[in-house]
Amino acid sequence: MSLSYSRDKPTVVHNGHAPDSHVRQFAPPLTTLSSITANASHKASSFSDSQEDFDLQHSSAGRCDASVDVNTKLRCNCKCNFSISECLDGKVQPASLSPLPFKTVWNRGEIACRVIRTARKLGVKTVAVYSEVDENAMHVKMADEAYCIGPAPSAESYLRVDKIIDVCKRSGAQAVHPGYGFLSENATFAKELAKAGIVFIGPPVQAIISMGSKSESKDIMTNAGVPCVPGYHGTNQDPSFLLEQAEKITFPVLIKAVMGGGGKGMKVVHKREDFLDALESAKREAMKSFSDDRVLVEKYIVRPRHVEVQVFGDQHGNVVSLWERDCSVQRRHQKIIEEAPAPGLSEETRADLGAKAVAAAKAVKYEGAGTVEFIYDNDTSKFYFMEMNTRLQVEHPVTEMITKQDLVQWQLEVASGNPLPLQQDEIPRVGHAFEARIYAENPRNNFLPDVGPLLYLSTPEPSENLRIEEGFKAGSRIEVFYDPLISKVVAHGRDRTEALRVLRKALEEYHVVGLSTNVQFLRTLAANEDFIEGSVETAFIDKHFDALFPPISAPEPELLAQAALFVALRDQPEADNSANSPWASLYARRFGSDVYHRIVQLNLEHGEEAKPFQVHVYSTGVGRFDVEVEGVDGAPNTKFSSVTASLASPTQLSSTIRNQKRITTIVSQRPPPDVPASHAPNTAERMHIFHSEGQKTTLVIPPPKWLLSLGGEVLDAAKKGIRAPMPSVVVEVKVNAGDKVKKGQVIVVLESMKTETVLRAEKDGVVVSVGCKKGEMVPEGKELVEIDTE
Repeated sequence: MSLSYSRDKPTVVHNGHAPDSHVRQFAPPLTTLSSITANASHKASSFSDSQEDFDLQHSSAGRCDASVDVNTKLRCNCKCNFSISECLDGKVQPASLSPLPFKTVWNRGEIACRVIRTARKLGVKTVAVYSEVDENAMHVKMADEAYCIGPAPSAESYLRVDKIIDVCKRSGAQAVHPGYGFLSENATFAKELAKAGIVFIGPPVQAIISMGSKSESKDIMTNAGVPCVPGYHGTNQDPSFLLEQAEKITFPVLIKAVMGGGGKGMKVVHKREDFLDALESAKREAMKSFSDDRVLVEKYIVRPRHVEVQVFGDQHGNVVSLWERDCSVQRRHQKIIEEAPAPGLSEETRADLGAKAVAAAKAVKYEGAGTVEFIYDNDTSKFYFMEMNTRLQVEHPVTEMITKQDLVQWQLEVASGNPLPLQQDEIPRVGHAFEARIYAENPRNNFLPDVGPLLYLSTPEPSENLRIEEGFKAGSRIEVFYDPLISKVVAHGRDRTEALRVLRKALEEYHVVGLSTNVQFLRTLAANEDFIEGSVETAFIDKHFDALFPPISAPEPELLAQAALFVALRDQPEADNSANSPWASLYARRFGSDVYHRIVQLNLEHGEEAKPFQVHVYSTGVGRFDVEVEGVDGAPNTKFSSVTASLASPTQLSSTIRNQKRITTIVSQRPPPDVPASHAPNTAERMHIFHSEGQKTTLVIPPPKWLLSLGGEVLDAAKKGIRAPMPSVVVEVKVNAGDKVKKGQVIVVLESMKTETVLRAEKDGVVVSVGCKKGEMVPEGKELVEIDTE
């Protein structure tokens, strides 16, 4: 089905609330794109609005004299062979093209915002859908209309096909853009949209079915001459049979969800005795993520790279590749940094990858945006088909940066029945690009997801070489129900070295407070020598773990001085500070003319039991201080005299220490009011300091002893319990009160942000009590099971 244009219909749906609930209108309807004029230099495929135009002169009669954007090469229908839609008496007429419609955007987060931006550029109206917790989300505010489609759990909102279709009918939307995740690769969803007369902006249903099944897709690829990894891709799902197949393949093996993606339902198994537990967990994840628990088993390649090719097909049988991307650096089988083109590949290998990817797409008569993923064996330099994602990928911006194309706009052109904007030999490859995914997670705690508010968010300024793809603003909240992706930093340069330099600078300027993120880890990764050299593989993080997670060093005395000055200045009462006011200098002294003296105690965030740093702040005049930092473990004290300091803003300290002028961002994060004081950092005020080269140091102001004593008994009891490491849903409780448990035994299985976490007994013991049940939503720190280990 192709999209058709009607001025009577609005369009663009984004994920939202129950169709029977309220609707919000944010902006007047936009003008739908209905024509392309040569004189206006219409940029139908150009990602950058600053692309230069070029003149086309007709080869014989001189009639084709139109200024057309270089990236708008739609094949001319006359015999002049120029890249123009139609040549008539020196004018470009778009009569042979189908106009773009109003449309529907369906999803949430940064991809929804990304699609809306292209829709706005084309004059296409957008409609958002959202769950109850997303009522104030960025994509909802950006859309022209928004509909609430249900409670927070995605099964009750973003995965409800009936509610999304109802929103389309009520809003008059003609099409759905599924983004990625949720129902983006769900064939049933695409079928139901077709029945309702709504266009699914994606591939044909059969292509989704064929490529969505990892077993069927490998059969198709084998027949098409695309190499595949050895393994079992059959239908027998009996656990003992799959174990037999794993033994035939030989360990290590990889268990993968047949309908999977994004690392969900994927487990690496190194030995026979771990296989059945891993299989059970993989099936459970697969069922929750894809409503299908079937798996396949493949040989696990020890030193692989993840290399993928962006392909595009249209309704006229044309398929092209838009070069490849390397997505090897991953955690939990999920990508965190991607680049294009892939480093270290020969042009011969690059051409072969592209040809195999196009063959794969043609084998299923593919239409729209797709990604053919390959495993590249570093030891043999061979590559194997892994899977095909029948949607736009999270990492698509790096391809846009090196090709200067807007892939969302390509999707709309193809869905409208138009031919691909460019042919294979017209697709440029300009420079190099990186994408770093900013996740709400704690890399030093095994990358466990985190949730909570974005109390403070400051991002680098976008430019021609830098994009910030974001779905949340300061004040937004990252919820436990969805993926923890906050945003993406996309950098481009003339070559890999320059692009990486742009990325590192951007990460230095990306500041977040309120929850754990991987920003600091990404900075360290981007500066790693092996990564700089392009020596990447999927086990990169494990291989370079010590370098990527260096010990947290003690803060420098200058940093402690700045933190103490910030606290002292912040805690001063506001007063009339005019020159003639007696209050101008009173704050600096106590009554009786004693010099104001404040002792500020500071701890490292993860040094709860260590002796706190002691910093003495003496006020010597208006905005002038002497600061003394006590040495630790016998080290001498450090004194700073005649320090000038003031608060440039509630989050910025301006200071001059030892003749060096500094503007330092310091953000205070106070604990929740209902959390009792303890040595844990989240129960005390934390000072987040962004200093040299974007480094972030978090210091804790320890609570007074009298507050700590109130929670002493609670802390003692907590030492015997297994607690939730993050807000989660209890998937399974494996023990009952009175059970004897062994060290390493599975006690509780949790799920947060579509990822399972297994909690095990740290010692042998007896279960005293169980404080949770299956399906329960538990907050971070809640005691789930108490175990007596004495």
